[in-house]
This record gives sequence, structure tokens and C-alpha cells, in this order.
Amino acid sequence: MNSIIKYFSEIIHGVKTLLTGMRVTSGYFFSPKEIITQKYPENRKELEMFDRFKGEVVMPHDQNNQHTCTGCGICEMNCPNGSIQILTKKEPNAEGKMVKVIDKHIYHLSLCTFCGLCVKTCPSDAIVFAKTFEHSVFDRDKLTLQLNKPDSSLKKGVKE
Repeated sequence: MNSIIKYFSEIIHGVKTLLTGMRVTSGYFFSPKEIITQKYPENRKELEMFDRFKGEVVMPHDQNNQHTCTGCGICEMNCPNGSIQILTKKEPNAEGKMVKVIDKHIYHLSLCTFCGLCVKTCPSDAIVFAKTFEHSVFDRDKLTLQLNKPDSSLKKGVKE
């Protein structure tokens, strides 16, 4: 007898939650509050992505072609599928001491799952998400990007 009561109470609970969901959906159908659906690709020129959007990973450079990446490799270690590769080299600094600098910061966009672990764990905030989202290409090699610009250098005052 107890199992029959439990069976019917679960059916009643299921119908109740279905009606709750239908009430929310019908409310938006008959009197929409704010329409957030965008007409892509017709609005491509004025389309602006949200602040929390996770597009491709980029490395911002200032007007002097300087960045804040120290080449520590934390983003490379935290990437779950190996879409980031950091190639470093040793160069002498102003005092003649050999220091590690990044040679190439390679980003494989075709492997990226946009999880955000690399951006979250970067101690110097050297990489961020861009708001670009159209990445269709016919050649996969175009999805392998070098994030640091040629002849770029580390900003002064960034801890190495």
C-alpha cells in the first residue's frame, strides 16, 4: 500500500513541476520581458558579445609591444588538453644575468575547449579571452596561433 502512495505522489510531483515549467515558458511566449535573441548573421556589424563570453585566448600588448607574460608555464600545465605551448630561451639581462624569456607562446585554437583554466591561473594576467567567435577555416594550420607578437618584450616591473 505504501508503494502505491509513493508511486502516485511521484506522478503528482512530476505533473506539478511540468506545469511550473510550462507557466514560465508561456509567460515569455505571451508577454516577453526582454528579448535577448540576436539575429545573427544579419546583425554582424553591431553584434557585441557579453563581458563573460569566452572566445579565443589572446595576449594583450601595449603600445610599446610589451606584455606581462613571464613564461612561467602555469597556463600550459593547467590546460587539460595541451592547447598551450610555451617555448622559452635564456637571454642576458641588463646586469648580465641569464634570465628566461618567452620565445613563442603557441595557442592551438583547434584543441581548446574554452574551459578558462589558463586565464584563471595566470599569475600575471598575461592572457585573456577575446570576444571573437567566428573561427571557421578550411586549413587547420590557421588555427595554430602565436600569442606573443614578434620582437615583443616583458613589461618593466613585472616579477619574473
